[in-house]
Amino acid sequence: MNKFSKKTARRQIGKLYLLDSVGSLMIAGASWVALLAVRGFTTAQIGLFESIFHIASMIFEVPSGAVADVFGRKKTMVASSVVTVLSALMMIFSDSFFMIAIAMVVSALSYNLASGTREAIAYDSLKEAGIEDEYDKYASNDLVIYQVASSLAKILAGAAIALGYKKAYAVDVLVGVLAIGIAASLREVETELSKEKSVKKRFKEVAKESFLFLKNNSKVRLIILFNAAIGAVSILVLFFLQAKLPKMGIDNVLFGPALFVMGLGAAVGAKAVEYVKPSRYRYIGLISLLCVTFAFAMAFSGSIILAVIGGFIGAFGDNYIEVRTDVMLNNMIPSKQRATLMSVNSFVFSVVMIILSPIFGALFML
Repeated sequence: MNKFSKKTARRQIGKLYLLDSVGSLMIAGASWVALLAVRGFTTAQIGLFESIFHIASMIFEVPSGAVADVFGRKKTMVASSVVTVLSALMMIFSDSFFMIAIAMVVSALSYNLASGTREAIAYDSLKEAGIEDEYDKYASNDLVIYQVASSLAKILAGAAIALGYKKAYAVDVLVGVLAIGIAASLREVETELSKEKSVKKRFKEVAKESFLFLKNNSKVRLIILFNAAIGAVSILVLFFLQAKLPKMGIDNVLFGPALFVMGLGAAVGAKAVEYVKPSRYRYIGLISLLCVTFAFAMAFSGSIILAVIGGFIGAFGDNYIEVRTDVMLNNMIPSKQRATLMSVNSFVFSVVMIILSPIFGALFML
């Protein structure tokens, strides 16, 4: 094993923080629902785009995790940033439902390449340095950074709309190029699997061991499913409030700040889990369930203020359970299949989103 020193591992974590910060500052990506709505697409069509994204994500998720385990986590993170740039370029030149759907598929691939891989390279970097107990702090801080950065991008939703979708996505391209450079500076983490010369044998081992692990761990399966359901409801409420708030009469000047406030709920939830730690996972689950239920109800209250408060609380509940789930799963799964098994978590989330996206799209049209 090519061991990391504590300093090297923490420097790697710092680069991952920076990568997520930069990657989240994509103004068009943060307000894609609003941009499509302004272009004349209905919430039902937007719901279909979201379903297409998650169908593609469902297909790519586990294979992309296996790719990270087999070929290396650093290479996969670089590839994710490259594909993100490609997706933004495609959105610039897409002017039909079909072309936007293709761009959504490419966007899903960029998401999948990073999903699971990011967590794996972070955990194993810390583990090689013997400080894996710092992972829960990383998971919390990373989600806070992601949510604050993406919320800052959302506060510029009005600017993105004013620029027009082409110029807004051009900004995303420039940000994506910067992300490629940061990803390329990461240090690769070696695993037992990476020493196997045969790529075919690597894939076979990842597939076999991952299947057996999930088959024999019902607790892991339940945690993954519940976390996916909580996350899907919260995210869909926030997505469709982007389209609904303007119809409810929110002032254009307040639209971006409203999205920012709701996004901050996720940052607060991610940090709160460090200080409010119920002794059992089921209590965290109950708190999160109540939060997203409240968010869903307030989205139909007819009040802009209540809808925004509900969005904040729902986002809080989502990330409150997300951090604890991330830490629990990483502590339970083996290193050499870490990216693959963490990708299964995202795979299940995509399945739930595929089912719920068109339903929420139709509901928010009412």
